[in-house]
Order: sequence, then C-alpha cells, then structure tokens
Amino acid sequence: MKTLHEIQNKIVSKEIAVEIVREWQRTDEKVVFTNGCFDILHEGHVTYLAQSSDEGDHLVVGLNTDASVKRQGKGDDRPVNSELSRAMILAALGFVDLIVLFDADTPLELIQTLRPDVLVKGADYDPAETAETSKKYIVGSKEVIAAGGVVKAIPLVEGFSTTAILKRLKK
Repeated sequence: MKTLHEIQNKIVSKEIAVEIVREWQRTDEKVVFTNGCFDILHEGHVTYLAQSSDEGDHLVVGLNTDASVKRQGKGDDRPVNSELSRAMILAALGFVDLIVLFDADTPLELIQTLRPDVLVKGADYDPAETAETSKKYIVGSKEVIAAGGVVKAIPLVEGFSTTAILKRLKK
C-alpha cells in the first residue's frame, strides 16, 4: 500500500500544488508544467512527458477533467478513461511529480496560479507564436515569459495518438 499511497499523493488540488511548487522554487528547483487529456497513455505520451521532465527538477501535469475533455469535441466516446483513472496512471510515472486537474477549456488560470519556470507543449505548438487565436499558440506562454520563465516545444513521436488508437480498435 505504500507505493499506491505515494501515487495517490501526487494527485493534488490547485491550492496544494501552489504550496508545493512555491517550496520547490524557494529552494531554486526548476518547475516544469505541461497539460493535456492523456486519455489512453501510449508511447508518444510517455516520451513527451519524460522529455518534458528533463527540462527541470519537477514535472507538474495539468490534467483536463472529463467535462473539459468533452468540451474539446474529441467525440462522444471521449474520454475513454475517467479523470481519476487518467490521473492515477500519470501519477504512476516516476518522473511525474504532481497532477492537478483543471476543468476550464484551457490551463491558463492554472498556469497563472502555479507560475512554472518552464512551460512545455508538443512540437505541434510553437513557442514563438504570439497570436492567441492561432492553433500553434501555447496558452500561458505570454504569462510564463513575462514572469521570467521559458516556453519550449518537445518533438512528438510520429504515429502515436489516442484518436488513431481508437480508430484502429474500431476496425
């Protein structure tokens, strides 16, 4: 039960996350933030998250709630896994330090609250994009940069996506 308890303790409220992140930053530890649905965890997700964690000392993952995923228009059958299930699976990864669920359409408010040192997204986004209406714009990038942080894009592993996996399963 010790290991299960450690995994469950990584899933925290925004308020608890702020306390933990501030403590890390007080001791000059670099906090990395990324976000997503992570519905059916696959090699692409694991590679992306592992590379994200290499950008600092602690990786915080903002995880879309079930309602937030549904509003993204990914399909009536999404998410496949519940938010708690997705959070548990992510928390089981040794290089993930915290999971914070968010219900908004974007993680902007969570990013503004946590103030990470590094904001990471996949390479389908562009850290240099400043037009907030662009699909390549990284939500929260302006705020992270203004606070002295950096924004990075991590290469994606070709051939892996939850949507593609679901299409193959339906065939």
